[in-house]
Amino acid sequence: MPETAPAPARPGVPAGPRVPHGPARTGAGRRLKAAIRNAPPHLVAAVLLVLAAAVVCLFLFFDLKGNVGYILPRRAIKVAAMLLVAVAVGVSTLLFQTVTANRILTPSIMGFDSLYILIQTALTFTLGAATVVAAPPTLQFGLEVLLMVAFSALLYRWMFTGAARSLHLLLLVGVILGSLFRGFSSLLQRLMEPSEFIILQDLFFASFNNVDPALLGVSALIILAVCAAVWRSRHTLDVLALGREVAINVGVDHRRVVMLVLLGCSLMVAVSTALVGPVTFFGLLVVSLGYQLCRGFSHAWLLPIVVLIGAVALVGGQLVLEKVFGFGTALSVVIEFTGGILFLYLLLKGSLK
Repeated sequence: MPETAPAPARPGVPAGPRVPHGPARTGAGRRLKAAIRNAPPHLVAAVLLVLAAAVVCLFLFFDLKGNVGYILPRRAIKVAAMLLVAVAVGVSTLLFQTVTANRILTPSIMGFDSLYILIQTALTFTLGAATVVAAPPTLQFGLEVLLMVAFSALLYRWMFTGAARSLHLLLLVGVILGSLFRGFSSLLQRLMEPSEFIILQDLFFASFNNVDPALLGVSALIILAVCAAVWRSRHTLDVLALGREVAINVGVDHRRVVMLVLLGCSLMVAVSTALVGPVTFFGLLVVSLGYQLCRGFSHAWLLPIVVLIGAVALVGGQLVLEKVFGFGTALSVVIEFTGGILFLYLLLKGSLK
């Protein structure tokens, strides 16, 4: 095999062997990327589990000083809320993309966030900001979950009712209703007192700093109950991912299963939104990463991998914002910015195929 030709000497620079440039480095990067993408799913899940446990322990015990009996429980409540949101948003987005056979759709895009903002705006406009702030958190939580689940039940009744255009009708109706909700919200906000609008603005962004501990138990029970039913149906979800015709041919009651899955998605998104606020693109972000890391596309591995990615992203991101940037911004703003860029990338990538 011929030796590498020495580089020509330049004035003041000693001659030496030629250093490989772009192709070799590119080849190493491609091998590393291929190794990550071809890693077995159990190894990916194990690494993510270790990372999630590490960031949770860091968040709970890093720089823990002063009144430990007061600080540690507050940190635990915040971590519990982030883990619940990671489970609810990640699982619901994965299920929604499975039944719609579309990698860029999320339940939040279908109008949940707009409905949440409309509910908060209408309550503040009619009752006043002081009444809304002083209202029992359980009452607000129950009202928001009930309205959002009822909205989704009415919206999803048009889906998969026999014609292929049912999916298109659902998407169109969801986008139009979301725009209608945003329009009503904007109108009411313009008629508000400036002081009330300032209070209302704090409710438009997801926040893990003021989670009511009484709501964590109820939210956990609802989310875990839905996740248990989803886990029992993980093999049926694999069949649904193959398409409507294939699922019907192998004996799956497609309409019934899809409606149950969508109602479960709606319930989890409603609970997550009512608990901490809207996170529109977070589900799209973690599910896209999950598909990149889990090449088998089996829901038995996709579900835990997506949840663990969400836990690492939320807890690790909040830790960095608090300890490195000193609460310079809200985590939801960073998530929406990153997820929005990913959404545009997926749209452009699909249009170029």
